[in-house]
Amino acid sequence: MMKKGLFVKLVAKPGEEAQLEAFLNRGLALVYEEPLTRTWYALKFNDSTFGIFDSFDDDEGRNAHLTGRIAEALGENADKLLASPPSIEKVDILASK
Repeated sequence: MMKKGLFVKLVAKPGEEAQLEAFLNRGLALVYEEPLTRTWYALKFNDSTFGIFDSFDDDEGRNAHLTGRIAEALGENADKLLASPPSIEKVDILASK
């Protein structure tokens, strides 16, 4: 059962909105390589604000994701794409369907 999650808020630099959206769409392929990541959602709140929500069975899966290829790729591109560092929140999942 999924008990752990991550919520990541990403704000694009002006003029980099389309590039950040494209980066998130490409990220899906990297997440498929992570067997412990149960769900992964790329979100768009408005023209410049994006997010990621993912879920895991336990801390092992969440920690593996935080050190995985998508996290590495985000770190490599953050200065170019993001107006501020990503906000990464570890959350506990209370209920899901």
